[in-house]
Amino acid sequence: MQNKENAVIRAILGRRSVRRYENTPVEREKIDALLECACAAPSANNFRPWHFVAVTERRALNALADAHPYGRMLAEAALAVVVCAEKERDGAADVWWEQDCGAAMENILIAAAALGLGSVWLGVHHSGSLPDKVRGLLGIPGHVQVMGIAAIGYGAEAKPAHEGLDPVLVHREHW
Repeated sequence: MQNKENAVIRAILGRRSVRRYENTPVEREKIDALLECACAAPSANNFRPWHFVAVTERRALNALADAHPYGRMLAEAALAVVVCAEKERDGAADVWWEQDCGAAMENILIAAAALGLGSVWLGVHHSGSLPDKVRGLLGIPGHVQVMGIAAIGYGAEAKPAHEGLDPVLVHREHW
């Protein structure tokens, strides 16, 4: 692709799921940048249903790692950003909250790659009792839906950037 010189394109293609992290804290400025990028995500009707819980405390990260069946990497991560949604506000329901929060999560993951951090998206919403466990661990109100967790840190593993189109998955003009 000719546009690989573009920093945004490089961040998107270079974003890979990283599950091993160095024992190095993520700087406050980078955490704030990740959260600002999350808040910049598109939102249907500008409802902006999201709330973000940034977790850096080791005890809480370990508790999340224990609670999530696929979240062992949280025990190594320096940061978790829990993406939540208020599905209803002032009597108005948001039927697009999953898309809005998915866009916010993707912004977090891409921004992490652009900042030299590794990350992985851990689903929560459709995981049985897991949303209630996460709510309990972090004091999230019961009316707020927990959508997912981004485990973030300085990667202790390196993966090559994505490359090329998969012709089996890409269709032009029609299937």
